[in-house]
Amino acid sequence: MRPAFSVLFLTTLIGAGQGLLIALVTGQWYFVIGTGAAHETGKFYGIGAAVSVALLAAGLVASIFHLANPQRGWRAATRWRTSWLSREVIVLPAVMGLAFLYGVTHWFDFNPVLYTFGNQKSLDLTMSVGFLAAGAAGLLFICTGMIYACVKFIREWGSFWTVINYTLMGLSSGFVLAAAYTGASGSPLFGLLAGLGLILTGLGLATKLFHLWRNTRLKPKSTMKSAIGIHHQQIRQVTQGFLGSSFNTTEFVAPGGADAVRALNLAGLLAGFVLPILLLALGWSHGEPPLLWIAVAIQYVGLLAERWAFFAGGNHVQNLYYQRMA
Repeated sequence: MRPAFSVLFLTTLIGAGQGLLIALVTGQWYFVIGTGAAHETGKFYGIGAAVSVALLAAGLVASIFHLANPQRGWRAATRWRTSWLSREVIVLPAVMGLAFLYGVTHWFDFNPVLYTFGNQKSLDLTMSVGFLAAGAAGLLFICTGMIYACVKFIREWGSFWTVINYTLMGLSSGFVLAAAYTGASGSPLFGLLAGLGLILTGLGLATKLFHLWRNTRLKPKSTMKSAIGIHHQQIRQVTQGFLGSSFNTTEFVAPGGADAVRALNLAGLLAGFVLPILLLALGWSHGEPPLLWIAVAIQYVGLLAERWAFFAGGNHVQNLYYQRMA
């Protein structure tokens, strides 16, 4: 499949925004459960939430560029009963709204206690909004991943591993960004979020490697025989049926072919996972925040490469009909 660059930016930007939002909520909950550490300021969460909203908004803007008629984009939300894309269109603004509310309540220190438990622990407004925002972000991961996982005729995508990979990559990029933010601000959450960033990036690498291995073992369910309904022993295609290029021969084929997909997969693994793990570990152990910002930049480029290879690696069944030119 030919990747749309707007979709590459959409999936990577909103993934990082969701991951950062979940990291902030995780940090606040870490204090709530009783760690003995000093609490962070409302401005710390407010700035982090603002960055999360900015990333989500940038992803939303990027999505407009692959619409044939952007003025009709609102109609994508009307099929929410059957379409994961419609569900994503609905949940994404909800996540943005909750992230904005989470940041505003922290910034203005509007934090009344909503409920006190028997162990004297209390549930306040910001924590409640944070839980709702994190839950909505998790739902958004599922919606976005299922857009591709439900396409069963592209077998490289049609697996729940697609959802798992996408979720872990978003969480990894968000927690690495959160680690860089806490490291630069001297937050007591630095060790927690850096450690979780390492774990999530390692899990993302492991599941991505498994997914790539799985895809290499896929055997096509359709053949030239089943495609045209003629069960002859020797069927050879000598022409695509087109004198020149067409939508079918350009949009459903990976630019650069299989070699480009393999090269981008390798670049995605190295820049999206391996190098960020090394930089995050070094930055955490040596207390060097600049290394964490380098990890953020390298990881984002690597995830763009990974997304390109993911989309380009999808083998559409229609390619059985358009394998070679005359």
